[in-house]
Amino acid sequence: MPQIEFALRWLHVIAGITWIGHLYFFNFVNSVMQGKLDDAAKKAVNPQLMPRALWWFRWGAMITFLSGLLLFAAIFLYTPGAGFGPNLLLQGMEGGLSDRARWIMWGMTFGVVMWFNVWFIIWPAQKGLLSGKITGDAAAPVRAKAGKFSRINTYLSGPMLVGMLGANHANMHFTYPRLAILIALGLAGVHVALYHAPKVGQTV
Repeated sequence: MPQIEFALRWLHVIAGITWIGHLYFFNFVNSVMQGKLDDAAKKAVNPQLMPRALWWFRWGAMITFLSGLLLFAAIFLYTPGAGFGPNLLLQGMEGGLSDRARWIMWGMTFGVVMWFNVWFIIWPAQKGLLSGKITGDAAAPVRAKAGKFSRINTYLSGPMLVGMLGANHANMHFTYPRLAILIALGLAGVHVALYHAPKVGQTV
């Protein structure tokens, strides 16, 4: 079982890097770059760039989601020799959930929302735009909606990582004030990256 858990953790991490890396590319780099391109450049660049980038983006999200569920089951819902069911890592000493479980479940909550946004809002919108099924006056609001939810996911990535890292590395008792403070710091970090990082063509 430790080998399976390690394999799932490796898959979860590398898929998450792929997903969040593309999310940050779209929001920190591409959204600014697109505003600098004229129509001719967009027609030359985007058909080559966007389908491939969106493929890795959405499947990175899916594999992160599925491997995360399996990893959670392997860690918190399985006891060697006893089989499946809530184990001591899930249950706290005085009943309820353990601190580790609370941290990871908050991270999972943000991650599931992000996954849903990718597969049921962002990708359908982008698919319609790339296929030419959504054109003309109808394209602008669809593009804006996809951009809005991509930006929402960028913000949620900060709190999501708080929960994911807090489960194993925070080494502190879970409380909602602590969660709120760390979420605020995560949101602030993403906001700084979005609005205060160097822009295209700006000297670093």
